[in-house]
Amino acid sequence: MLRLEIVTPEVKTYSDDVDSVVIPSIEGELGVLPQHAPIITQLEPGELRVFKGGTELRLAVGEGFVEITSEKVAVLTDMAVKESDIDEAAAVEAIRRAEEAMSGEKLSTEAYTANNAALLRSLALVKVKRRRHHL
Repeated sequence: MLRLEIVTPEVKTYSDDVDSVVIPSIEGELGVLPQHAPIITQLEPGELRVFKGGTELRLAVGEGFVEITSEKVAVLTDMAVKESDIDEAAAVEAIRRAEEAMSGEKLSTEAYTANNAALLRSLALVKVKRRRHHL
């Protein structure tokens, strides 16, 4: 078994023993099984998949970091939302607002970065929510 812990600034979102996990990293999807080689990598906004006892749990995650050891995966992220908790309409509206803000007047680097981060998080939410509908 592999211990998976997902922590956001607000709360520990997930903590359980799992069979495997697939993580969206900056290098692409990273599949992790027990006895994985130790690694620290950057988390990219997207879909994190958890496999346990023949079931799959999907979460939308934001930016952050992942530390992997042979027995544990620690995910530190600014967002982690279970598929069942995603409000698709709110996420679509957040995408619209971020795109609108980024297409208008010239933004400061900080404002652009903040809007882009919000856009990527909202896109991850919609991707995870809509995937089930298309399978």
